[in-house]
Order: sequence, then C-alpha cells, then structure tokens
Amino acid sequence: MAIGERIHFFRLLRGMTQKYLGMLLGFPEKSADVRLAQYEMGTRSPKAEITAALAQALDVSPQALTVPDIDSYIGLAHTLFTLEDNYGLTVSEANGEICLKVSADKGKDAAELLQMLTAWKAQADKLATGEISREDYDNWRYNYPKYDETSGYVKVPSQKLNDEMLETFKDRL
Repeated sequence: MAIGERIHFFRLLRGMTQKYLGMLLGFPEKSADVRLAQYEMGTRSPKAEITAALAQALDVSPQALTVPDIDSYIGLAHTLFTLEDNYGLTVSEANGEICLKVSADKGKDAAELLQMLTAWKAQADKLATGEISREDYDNWRYNYPKYDETSGYVKVPSQKLNDEMLETFKDRL
C-alpha cells in the first residue's frame, strides 16, 4: 500500500481534514490542504522528516505509514518472498489450508519475527475474548512496537521510571 493511501486512511480514522492535518505540520493555511492532497494522491512523496511529523500528528508509528507496496498480488507475493529470504518465513499446508510459518531455529531474524507474530496473536486473542477493545487493539497495531510488552522495544517514559522499574523487578532479572 502506498504511503499516500496510508496517510489518507489514518487521517480519516482520526477525523481530520486535509487542511487541519496540513496546518498541524506547519504548512501555510492557503496551501495546507493542497499539500496533503498531493501526498494522498501520490503526486508528491513526503520526505523523511515530514513522514515522521505526519506519524506524530496521526499518533501512529512512522512504519505504519511506510508499509511496502502490497496493492497488487504480485507486490504482496514479493513481500512474502522477501520475508522468506530475510526471516525464514515458510509456506506449508495444514488441514487443507495454506499456512505461513516461522521457525525460531532459522536464526536470530526468524526468532525476532516469531516473537513479533506471537505478540500480535496475543493481542488478537485479547480482542477476541473482549479483554481489550477494538480501539486498544488498533492502537497497539498502529503504534507497534511502542506498546508491545513482550519485546525489548517498549519505550520507557523517563529514566527515573526506568530506574524505579529496574529496582522493583531486580529479583526477576
């Protein structure tokens, strides 16, 4: 999916107009909506610093905006092939259904992918059982890995809090 489509998706999800989002980014009021329309239509691509500002304004991870091009089945297939090459993703069949598998023994990258998929499944299970709302689930996905408590990627709000947490849980380390 192209970055423009992701910007459009999240802008609508947040209930923002093009003009409002453009002005949040610091574009002049006269051209704010035009600039955002250019990004969303793909006639203009935002630079890295604009992408970071868009992600912050939309309250998502920058990676949520810059997903690979999966708009075509060919593009999606090549994305999966790349996951096979880089992370040991394999395709198999179980009970007459095609399944994607990751084996942690394929190396460090495969183990990291498996950890990410396991965390995703845990959140999906929480959604299915009603433990979390759809909003909480989407917030987890769109900000991944910010709220993932199963990996080492969770951001700690401050050094003081980090130190307090280390002291509290030192017997578990």
